[in-house]
Amino acid sequence: MTMWTATSNSSGSTCSELKKAMVKKNVSTLKDYTKTFFKDGKKLTKDKREELILKYLPLIKYVAGRLAMRLPPHISVDDLISSGVLGLMDAIEKFDPSKKIQFKTYAEFRIRGAMLDELRSLDWVPRSVRKKATELEQVYRELEKKLGRPAEDEEVAKAMGISLEEFYDLLDKTKNVTFLDIEVIRRHMPDSNEDDIFDLIADDEEIDPFHQLNMMEVKNILIKAIKELPEKEKLIISLYYYEELTMREIGEIMGYTESRISQMHTKAMLRLRAKLAPIAEKLHGSLL
Repeated sequence: MTMWTATSNSSGSTCSELKKAMVKKNVSTLKDYTKTFFKDGKKLTKDKREELILKYLPLIKYVAGRLAMRLPPHISVDDLISSGVLGLMDAIEKFDPSKKIQFKTYAEFRIRGAMLDELRSLDWVPRSVRKKATELEQVYRELEKKLGRPAEDEEVAKAMGISLEEFYDLLDKTKNVTFLDIEVIRRHMPDSNEDDIFDLIADDEEIDPFHQLNMMEVKNILIKAIKELPEKEKLIISLYYYEELTMREIGEIMGYTESRISQMHTKAMLRLRAKLAPIAEKLHGSLL
């Protein structure tokens, strides 16, 4: 879902510069060890498990680091890493090479999931901030439904009865709430289970059609919601989630400060949450 159409910006950044940033990221790409450790389909010995855990520690630290950039200082990165190790151990235990996916893909899914579960258990977002994020989301939902287009900053601020400066301050305060955990929605889908996402990734000929329909529904909802975002926010989503650049790197490419990129990311998440909230409610769940 790479979006190369909006690479021009005020700083003169070009598609070439964007590709250079991508090359830098790809240099550090972790090797997949599916064939090395799982080629015979047998359970790993204790020594092999420990060896594989050591090889994937950089991945755990990378995922923890990306999450930590959007968390308050009192959240311990070491706690996230510990949760990630447990997620990796769970991945090693449950990985099924017959599904024809890379272990790295499966491991990253489990690692991130374990860290998100740890964050949920901590309930680290103050109620007052969570309430403000809910109010913002509601305003976006009502305004964009009424306008039939993405709401401008001034329109949202006016609807909330606050100044533009107060609006941006509110975005900064609520940025930590706007984790868009797709799994929250997926787990509430009818007949969903924790393995169906990997059935979708696996060989098309072996996909259970009911599971495929389940995942495609979520995918189509997200694709439609992302397509309706303003172009700059759409580009930020692409660069951050699909190309895995940092907020600082995206700022350098687009000619904005890291803080401004963070605000635009927060707005994008609020818009997406507003679009997806009705779906979550129908499935007896909530994004918050």
